[in-house]
Amino acid sequence: HVQLVESGGGSVQAGGSLRLSCTASEFTFEDSDVGWYRQVPDFECEWIPTIASDGSTSYADFVKGRFTISQDKAKNTMYLQMSSLKPEDTAVYYCATDPSAPPPLCGVSSHPLAVWGQGTQVTVS
Repeated sequence: HVQLVESGGGSVQAGGSLRLSCTASEFTFEDSDVGWYRQVPDFECEWIPTIASDGSTSYADFVKGRFTISQDKAKNTMYLQMSSLKPEDTAVYYCATDPSAPPPLCGVSSHPLAVWGQGTQVTVS
């Protein structure tokens, strides 16, 4: 079955960088748009960037210039390069393909075509 698995989370000091990975199974990035989301406790799921099936990208304003989304089709993996990290970037980060708007809780979508990873924690101190 279709599966997305995130990795690369961890702890980093403010101003530092991390690269998250999202590896897909039974799914290729030509199939549909894929994006990154994050969830801070007591806040709703937040969209970060999307890479479309044609390779075009779009970003939320608050990460423009700091985060970069990319993909390696040969590895069937998508990346989120994060730099100039701030304490407010602390969250659980998810990759997903979900045609609907971000749900209140990342990973809990009612759309029948949605697939979410399990999330990876990023802590910035």
